[in-house]
This record gives sequence, structure tokens and C-alpha cells, in this order.
Amino acid sequence: MATNDIKVCDKCKFMQMKSTMAKLKKLAPDADIQQVSCKSYCGPCARYAFVFINGRYIKGATEDEAIEKALVHLKK
Repeated sequence: MATNDIKVCDKCKFMQMKSTMAKLKKLAPDADIQQVSCKSYCGPCARYAFVFINGRYIKGATEDEAIEKALVHLKK
């Protein structure tokens, strides 16, 4: 089984770290999930929730939308 690399900015205004981390761990238990500091996406971060998954930047209007969009990029 492939390992997924997931990063979530702990400064993003649209992501609640406690719930985000729990949802991601449930969806990808094998993943290396990291909370990272600011990635200089101040424009998008101020308007969207986002997650980095396997090198891709995925955004959504809400935390749940961003996570749902990221699912297609999970390695199986």
C-alpha cells in the first residue's frame, strides 16, 4: 500500500486543525499527515480552505469540500 503525504497549514483561517486532522486520519490512516506553518499562500488562504496532498494544492470553499476534493489524489 502506498503512503500518502498530506500537509495542512496550521495558519489557514478555514481549517480547524483538530477536526481536519481527525478527518484526514480516518480517510488515510497510512498517511504521513503534517501540520506545517505558513506556505506563503496568503491570497488563497484568506479565501479558501486548502490541503497539500501528494504534492498537489487542493482548495475548497470549506474544510469538508477541500478534503473531499483531495480524496481523488490519495494513493491506494
